[in-house]
Amino acid sequence: MASQVYTMERRSHSTETGFVAQMLTLFDEAGFEQLVRPGDVVAIKVHCGEWNNTAYLRPVYARAVADKVKELGGRPFVCDTTTLTYGPRAARSIAPDLMVTAERNGYNSSTLGCPFIVADGYNGTDDIRIPMPEGYILREAYISSAIALADSMIVLTHFKGHPMGVIGGSVKNLGIGAQSKRGKYNVHMGGHPTYGIPATVEFHPENATPALLDMIPDLCPHGALSRSNGTLDWDKSKCPTCLGCLGAMATAGVWTWPEENFRAFNAAVADACLATVKALDGKVGFLNMALDVSPKCDCVDHADVPITPHLGIFTGSDPVALDKACLDRATEVAGTPGSAADDWDVMNEGDHKFSMASSTVPGSSEEIQLHTGVEIGLGSLEYDLVEIDQTRAGGDFAFTADRRLIGAKYGPMYAKQNPFPEDRFDGAGFDRLENVDLVKVAGPRVTAG
Repeated sequence: MASQVYTMERRSHSTETGFVAQMLTLFDEAGFEQLVRPGDVVAIKVHCGEWNNTAYLRPVYARAVADKVKELGGRPFVCDTTTLTYGPRAARSIAPDLMVTAERNGYNSSTLGCPFIVADGYNGTDDIRIPMPEGYILREAYISSAIALADSMIVLTHFKGHPMGVIGGSVKNLGIGAQSKRGKYNVHMGGHPTYGIPATVEFHPENATPALLDMIPDLCPHGALSRSNGTLDWDKSKCPTCLGCLGAMATAGVWTWPEENFRAFNAAVADACLATVKALDGKVGFLNMALDVSPKCDCVDHADVPITPHLGIFTGSDPVALDKACLDRATEVAGTPGSAADDWDVMNEGDHKFSMASSTVPGSSEEIQLHTGVEIGLGSLEYDLVEIDQTRAGGDFAFTADRRLIGAKYGPMYAKQNPFPEDRFDGAGFDRLENVDLVKVAGPRVTAG
């Protein structure tokens, strides 16, 4: 059975059709008000962005959703989770670091109008174990406590590429982003005898650069890396796949991956997403903001040119269908000149852009998470795309602090203190030349066509 996916025209022409207004209109069209009863504690799951990343969702989107939840009588909080170390100088691996990064990126109680919390606690071990007998590869998942114990959740996702997931959509936002740190080890196949990194990657210590060797032994928090006589040693038995050395190892050519690890990771992402939905008894609504479609995830410490134009905003209750709709639209449009899509020659309509421009293993399927999601009952690849006409954007989305028109608001104040100096220069206000040659400085006119 096809799932309903709601969207609007990707352009904005007015206050009522801006992206915040579109998001709230689609919130209503998808029936998300049914997820919020008076007094309910509602989690709003975001990715707050890595240190110096600039493609993550602006906090205004989360603020607007939080305000909507409060209008419905709910008690919202916005949240993200601690990460694995992911890199030599990771900025979100414990709660104090994540909070500093989130605040630098604009996520705090003042901007959001509600608490911002780290959902899995100080070190990512505050979680709820969810059995997964229906999982494709996982038989258990570890969901961040604040998410698992909420009454309902709105998943606010920046749809973009991802180096391991190939795409980063709603499935990934829960399948990785809602997992505790121990849950992330689980999804990344840490300790797995067949699909874990020690079991799958090819190790080439001869490729270790002096810069990489200089990082040893400080690079591994688990003590798996050492050096002797200028040679890199890797104790695989101590490596639980924290990924802290990933960038350094891959860049130097010390590690090369077969696709098995990536495929297993993506299948596990779908399992963990389903576990999160189960933890909340299905009371989850998904919002995909397919804007600023960067080639890599918001967990990298930079942001490249978007590989496609804005794709639009998509909402629904089926994360598989939602991600598939975004992926289909990304395939349908031409790529962005000068982006990674251009680098990989996937610029044409019909090209699979993320497979080449985003994946660490170029050519990887963009749909592993989605096909696994179908197998385990998370969602459907079949969807009906419901295009909401922009004329149906209801409500007043203008400034809410004072609804009066500006004459009523500022007339009495201007009568006391007029910002225009009308008593100067016979009412002209300022010292300016009366006539100048503007044609001289105008430059050539541009005509259409």
